[in-house]
Amino acid sequence: MKVGYLGPYGSFTSIVANYFEKADIKLKDYTSIAKCLKAVESGEVHAAVVPIENSIEGTVNTTLDYMYHYLNQSVVCEIVLPINQQLMVHPNFKNNWQLCNKIYSHPQALAQTQLFLEEHLNHAVQIMTESTTEAAEIIANHSDIPIAAIASVEAAETFGLSIVSRDIQDFQENQTRFWVIGTELVKPSMLQKHVSKQSFGIQMTDNRPGNLHRILSVFSWREIDLSKIESRPLRTKLGDYYFLIDVIHDNNQLMQNALEELTILGAQIRDFGKYPVYIAPIV
Repeated sequence: MKVGYLGPYGSFTSIVANYFEKADIKLKDYTSIAKCLKAVESGEVHAAVVPIENSIEGTVNTTLDYMYHYLNQSVVCEIVLPINQQLMVHPNFKNNWQLCNKIYSHPQALAQTQLFLEEHLNHAVQIMTESTTEAAEIIANHSDIPIAAIASVEAAETFGLSIVSRDIQDFQENQTRFWVIGTELVKPSMLQKHVSKQSFGIQMTDNRPGNLHRILSVFSWREIDLSKIESRPLRTKLGDYYFLIDVIHDNNQLMQNALEELTILGAQIRDFGKYPVYIAPIV
């Protein structure tokens, strides 16, 4: 069995993917979320690990929109990983890292560390990369230039970089949800199930006042616990949206009744699947 993930090795996604590393599972890294999801779609891998939401920066829209618009696969599990961001440089610059004039990282990592960057490196240009590990690799390949990356401890160790400031995220309770998407159920090793969730993309066929209220009422009177609701553009015209709804539940019949009522009300429902949620320890 093959499991793809947003790489390269040392990225936060690779840390999550390592929970699936077993004798019968082969891990394969991809350079972007879209490529990772396309690999599931084509059957190149059986499942893919991708980020879906960060507690500071919110939804990873690339993942959500690709799932809703293009991918006919389900979420088979979710892993929540504590995220600690590290500032790293080539060892040649570990004693004068404040001279760095460029900071490389994934857009989410840059957004999660703005307070630190404003205070300590406000003169530096922030450059986005496909992953935090790609940023670390750029630093490793330029030993003669004062540049820095924001990435994981694993990335620093992989590329032999010096961490000059630790845990620089704006909020210490920084976490990211990762979805495992695919055709086969894979279970992470060494983690215990926390809750069961089910996620939906819901679009109302008629744009009428009160549509959101109608959707929420279906869940409210049944006392179904919503853990998230968010609107996303439908990519048709301004003002057209679908709603992402995450539900915590273990009552399949109650949920089925709710979905039937939504359909009667004119909703088009994209069921992303029901899946277990696991909480990873702080590393």
